[in-house]
This record gives sequence, C-alpha cells and structure tokens, in this order.
Amino acid sequence: MDLRHFRYFQAIAEELSFSGAARRLNVVQPALSRAIKDLESELGVELFARTRRVVSLTAAGKILLGETSLMFERLDQTVRRVRRAAAGQIGELRLGYIGPPTQRFLGRLLEEYRKRCPDVTVHLEERTPERVWEMVAKGRLDIGLTRPVLAHAALRMKTLLLRDERLSAAIPSSHPWATKKTLTWSSLATQPLIVLARREGAGLHDEILAACRHAGFTPKIAHTPSLISTVLRLVESGAGIGIIPECLAETDKSARWNAVRLTPPQTIPLVLVWTGEREEPPAAAFRELVNDWLRNGKLWESEG
Repeated sequence: MDLRHFRYFQAIAEELSFSGAARRLNVVQPALSRAIKDLESELGVELFARTRRVVSLTAAGKILLGETSLMFERLDQTVRRVRRAAAGQIGELRLGYIGPPTQRFLGRLLEEYRKRCPDVTVHLEERTPERVWEMVAKGRLDIGLTRPVLAHAALRMKTLLLRDERLSAAIPSSHPWATKKTLTWSSLATQPLIVLARREGAGLHDEILAACRHAGFTPKIAHTPSLISTVLRLVESGAGIGIIPECLAETDKSARWNAVRLTPPQTIPLVLVWTGEREEPPAAAFRELVNDWLRNGKLWESEG
C-alpha cells in the first residue's frame, strides 16, 4: 500500500469510472484494477460496487474518499511548508546586535525581512560587541551585527563588512570648537577625553588609543563610562570631549553637542558575523537580504 494506490482510488471514486480515471491519470486501465484489488486486499474491505455498466462507492469507499481527500490536502500543505522552511520562510532567527550603530537601518531591515519571511519568529538580543561574538560562536545566536573584537580572528567566523565608520569628536555646544568642521587628533592632546569603557567595546576603545598614540600623545582620559549614551551626557555637562563613531551624529538630532570629524581619518568597522556551519535557512535568508540592501545602497539610505 502506497500513495499511488490512494491516488488511483481517489480518481476512480471521483470519476465513478475505471476508464475515465485511466484517461485522467494517463495509465492503462488494467493497472488501475490491479491497484484497487491490492488496496481492497490490504484493507480487507470492498471499496466499489461494480456492475457491467455502473461503478459506485460502498459505505467503506465513501469513508475512504473523504479521508483520502483530507490526507492529500494535508500532504500538499506539508510539502509547501517543507519548501518554505528550506527557503528560510519558516522557523526562527536569533539576531544579536549593538545599539547605536544599527539604529539607522535595523528597524527598516527587519520590517522587510518580515515581509519576505512572515512566519519566521525573530528573537533580538542587544549586547556588547564582545558578547555578540561570544553568543554567535557558541550557537546561542544565528547572526550578529557588531564590531570586530580582538579574538575575532581566533574564532574563525565569517564576516561581512557593512560599513567603515569614521570617528568624530563630540564637542559640547558651548565649547569654542563646536562650530569647527574638522579637528586633528593631535589637537586633543590637552583635552580631557571621554571614551567608552574597554570592557564594553574593546575595538572602539583600542582604536581611539591607537589614533592618539599615532598622533604622538597619550590621551588624558577623564571618564570611561559603560554606555555610549553616558559618554554623550558627560559631554553635554562639559566634562570633556567624547570620541564617538559617526553613527551617533546621524541619530541624535536633538543633542546639545556637535560632532566634528577627526583627521587623519580613523575608522571602526561594523560587520555582520556568523559561524558558517550548519546555517539554518532563516539566517541565510537574512544574510541574502542584507547583501541585497548593500548592493542596492538601501542599508544606509536616509529614512523618510
């Protein structure tokens, strides 16, 4: 007994004709007759009442026709779901990200992803860069949107560069430098600096210190808060000059500070990271969307 037997039975039951069913299925009539005999033998019942001119369903045949229709409907649904799952349209996506650098595009990106994959459940985890890498490496996240970290080469994970962000100086609005277009790194040598704590962002912290050393001075670090938002609140209070990625100047429009680009340019990457092993289809579909947006320039386009 296999699906072919039930397909043959359904065609005969709906046509109430062996010859009509044979034409519909494009098989020879003796093959249909043998299949129905095998099915009746397996079930131990008669499915059709046959005369020379008339074929009708028995009580058992009527029940089987209803169940067969339901079975094939369910089978078709299962096939569609399996194909959608393989295409990444069903399942779960566990996405880790860091806040401010993704603020400009993440909402729009997830909105488009939900349109493409409406039956995928998306779980979001906002973490520090180091924590995002760790969770992806351990399989607790499928994909991360984060900064490179010191151990990223050793972790041997795959990355896609989303953007190289320039570093800027966050200057209090009342400061004489607030109206400048650019500042040199060396001009910061005498200024108290506010830098995100290394434990919260080793990549950013180390890039800032490296830029200062390259400019020939050891920075006077006044504060190392754990949140980038605290860096900016301290800047607004006049406690010093903050060193920030340019993404913050793009998102904080009501700030009481101005972003001034630093020269020579020093950048910090924003990357998409994944393990490349046993990747689930929803994660692959998300990466495909990110690649599409990068190619079309949509990832960094202005909103509205």
